[in-house]
Amino acid sequence: MTALVVAIDGPAGAGKSTVTRNVAEALGYTVVDTGALYRTVAYQTEQYGVSWDDADAVTRVATELAAENAIHFGPTQAGTTKVFLRGVDISTAIRSPEMSQGASRVSAIVGVRDALLTMQRTLGSGGGVVLEGRDIGTVVFPDAEAKFFLTASVEVRAERRYQEHLARGDSIDRELVRQEVVQRDARDTQRPVAPLKQASDAILVDSSNMSIDEVVAFIVTKVHALERAASEALASD
Repeated sequence: MTALVVAIDGPAGAGKSTVTRNVAEALGYTVVDTGALYRTVAYQTEQYGVSWDDADAVTRVATELAAENAIHFGPTQAGTTKVFLRGVDISTAIRSPEMSQGASRVSAIVGVRDALLTMQRTLGSGGGVVLEGRDIGTVVFPDAEAKFFLTASVEVRAERRYQEHLARGDSIDRELVRQEVVQRDARDTQRPVAPLKQASDAILVDSSNMSIDEVVAFIVTKVHALERAASEALASD
């Protein structure tokens, strides 16, 4: 069966990370966590004492990380993805609310996106990968064979994010989480560089009233059908 590039885009709190991991596991594919790349840039700039608003300085940090190939991913026994920066596990550090906001801000910088674009394409070359983000199907892999736009209502996404924070032991106000989701949506959809939008050939998946298992089953079924079509096309050449 032909291995494909699966792109899963969508707004914050849509469940992309969990769905991506489960889809990859079901397909026997590899996860490429593109969002973690931007979170790592935000994390490293903060460690350097660089403001996220200093586009030139943040770009230099991103370029440095890309040139060093400093970011790597590794699986865990729980099926999640670990993120390593120069060999140090920063998986937990980059998942804080602050790093979420930082990732959104640095990802709007043209130089940062340019620096990480080649890294993302290299990680996904050859197929057999699932990538999630906000511009995978529109910019990073516009020719991906399987594209999905995963979303849900603001209320549902905010509640999911709130429950994630509680599960990690974070003390945070539910309304504050909702406001952050709304602000993140505005930044991601209105940024001048690679704004969040559904690719014209992406399949829309509204998970507002769907369980994770239902979403995963839907996507896996679609991918299997696309795999068969790709294999048949190759066989007929």
